[in-house]
Amino acid sequence: MSRVLAAALVAVLWACPAIAAPTVAFAWPDGQRAAVSLAYDDALDSHLDTAIPELDRHGLKASFYLTLSADTVRSRMSDWRAAARNGHELGNHSLFHQCAASKPGRDWVAPQRDLDTMTALQMQEQVRLASTMLQAIDGAATRTFTVPCGDTAAGDGDYVAALADDFVAIKVMGGAVVPDMQTLDVHAVPVEAPVGVDGDALIALVEDAARRGTMVNLTFHGIGAEHLAVSREAHARLLEHLAASPEIYWTATFRDIMTWVRARAAPPAPRPAAVSP
Repeated sequence: MSRVLAAALVAVLWACPAIAAPTVAFAWPDGQRAAVSLAYDDALDSHLDTAIPELDRHGLKASFYLTLSADTVRSRMSDWRAAARNGHELGNHSLFHQCAASKPGRDWVAPQRDLDTMTALQMQEQVRLASTMLQAIDGAATRTFTVPCGDTAAGDGDYVAALADDFVAIKVMGGAVVPDMQTLDVHAVPVEAPVGVDGDALIALVEDAARRGTMVNLTFHGIGAEHLAVSREAHARLLEHLAASPEIYWTATFRDIMTWVRARAAPPAPRPAAVSP
């Protein structure tokens, strides 16, 4: 083979991530190129009516982050329990979804749910109570947390750092694709919330994770309805793409993915011995 032809072949392979990819940078369970965490925030009806039936049809597992005060938690408790029994994760999204009203575009934040007026200790107590309530729903002893709005600061400072030991992992806003698994902070895992995008854009994100050999974290809100929505068609196209290539994508709950990641993390370097004066 000539050098010109070889160079052309390499260029074609790099342009087609579904055909070839660089050496996997992290060891996923069955040699997949990437882990895919599909999550759904705010305990919406469209999660139960649209997302879960589609996920189940394709044999995919996902994480559902419940705001415990949401009407659907009270009115559709049996449906959430059924989802958990079927292998989906029920994650912690706080009791009342407090966000900082002082940030731009936050006129929708109710005064009683303004994170700016809460103390860090109040938020920590509420998040821990939410975990207790979730355990009463699904019986699970381990949990993950998605920070509402990605806002980590209460009125008197950061409330999330002190919750690290409570959770397998914590997600904050910061982008869909993890750039490097070796430097990932499991208590500040980046996530993106797609809004109004099409199936091609969603597929491009999971393909980017496959090229890197890392993971992608997508958190949806409404599916074809409600707030911050993506269309049912875009969501369905992504699920079809993932289900068609299980050898490339490990689509699992965020809890399962991060349990795997934590088990393979390098142990912390030993501290140098103290030197006597």
